[in-house]
Amino acid sequence: MSDMTTIARPYAKAAFDLAVEKGELAQWAEMLTFAAEVTRNETIQDILDSGYAADKLTEIFLSVCGEQLNESGQNLIKVMAENGRLKALPAVCNEFLLLKSELEKTIEASVTSAVALDDSQLEAIGKKLEQRLSRKVKLNCSVDETLIAGVVIRAGDLVIDNSVRGKLDRLSDTLQS
Repeated sequence: MSDMTTIARPYAKAAFDLAVEKGELAQWAEMLTFAAEVTRNETIQDILDSGYAADKLTEIFLSVCGEQLNESGQNLIKVMAENGRLKALPAVCNEFLLLKSELEKTIEASVTSAVALDDSQLEAIGKKLEQRLSRKVKLNCSVDETLIAGVVIRAGDLVIDNSVRGKLDRLSDTLQS
């Protein structure tokens, strides 16, 4: 996967720079997300593996994408097809979204709790994370009853495990060593 990231980074950076220059960050994020989903389609993956010429791949891909891509987005597809890199579109999308969130100083955090949290608890968690990370935080919440009680928060590389299950696991590890 790191190979795909290395391949994707220059395409994502070029798309990002163009999007910033033209003030089209949101539009580019939508276009790349759509194109990435198209490449995940099983039929499209078979076509990408089939060895078609770059111009034929471009034609097929753009016919599927339709009007979802503007002229610059279509040019990106053409360049990537010419270089045999259409399979890297999901990684390009991920890299682009990372650059976008870095510019906007935002981050997504997943909050997993043993029970559903109310709005005041989510607001408190959001404020604390924003202070700690110096970024605007978007919370994605889920419930996992196996935690017994407490929460597990993941934001980028940061993991805060304040669950009873996590504490029991750490206690077990300490007692066994």
